Amino acid sequence: MTHPRHALQRSSTMRALLFSSQHYDQESFTKAAGGTALELHFQPARLTLDTAALADGFEVVCAFINDELDAPVLQRLAAAGTRLIALRSAGYNHVDLAAAQRLGLAVVRVPAYSPHAVAEHAVALILALNRRLHRAYNRTREGDFTLHGLTGFDLHGKTVGVVGTGQIGVAFARIMAGFGCQLLAYDPYPNPELLALGARYLPLPELLREARIISLHCPLTEHTRHLINAQSLAQLQPGAMLINTGRGALVDTPALIDALKSGQLGYLGLDVYEEEAQLFFEDRSDLPLQDDVLARLLTFPNVIITAHQAFLTREALDAIAATTLDNINRWAAGNPQNLVMG
Repeated sequence: MTHPRHALQRSSTMRALLFSSQHYDQESFTKAAGGTALELHFQPARLTLDTAALADGFEVVCAFINDELDAPVLQRLAAAGTRLIALRSAGYNHVDLAAAQRLGLAVVRVPAYSPHAVAEHAVALILALNRRLHRAYNRTREGDFTLHGLTGFDLHGKTVGVVGTGQIGVAFARIMAGFGCQLLAYDPYPNPELLALGARYLPLPELLREARIISLHCPLTEHTRHLINAQSLAQLQPGAMLINTGRGALVDTPALIDALKSGQLGYLGLDVYEEEAQLFFEDRSDLPLQDDVLARLLTFPNVIITAHQAFLTREALDAIAATTLDNINRWAAGNPQNLVMG
């Protein structure tokens, strides 16, 4: 962003606090930080205005996707000495960039880590939904070895719509091409790699009408928020499959319930959820689920929801840690990279 700080003296030690850190973050970041002067501190709490005081005196705050980085939080961080927000993610829709610029906070991100991790998870959801693996797993564990209700379909020859054709979308498209699928794509900026796979770029309404399977891989912006809504769901082939491993707010979640009840939507795989911030990455198994929309979705047998784990591979974690630490060190040296510009 703007306002890069002066280079630190070689003898100084920077302190960085990682909010929303899990055990796997500690492992990957500790390994990647070996031999550096960076002092890492790990905080499992999510960054909010109530927890921002934990970062007092930390020059660097390292935040994840569900941490709050709105104007009040950024102002609180800046007042207590924070100068850099280092995101452990590619997306930055949760950051008030105008406020960061006004406060002189630099914001850096991880533009790419392992597109294969997310793409392969999307494919895993497709296969599990299609072949009813979640239902078969539960059934056989209870001694029921019948096959009724488990009929799937061949992926070969089916039409797959890829919404968003950046690195993850391309990785996903390559896998589906390997299954022998026909590829459709939607993106304001056509990618030659998709065209080389034989994909046809179409306007979104046409893609939704033609594709049997639709997978979302686009960033969350003001233009893509609720890209999938009641109107667009009505354009699907009856019984179509929808996969979202991008951002929860790409989908108007309550509209999914009506589409599932009518059969217009035949399969749904979600790794992200618009209201996930208060739920995901925590064990809430002993508590009643307060989110009525999510609770209703979990009752459908043709729905699989995972808790934002698509990124969770060893390769992706190592890449996130390495890039984040490199971002911090380059910023400290006065040579910032991967800045998020407002």
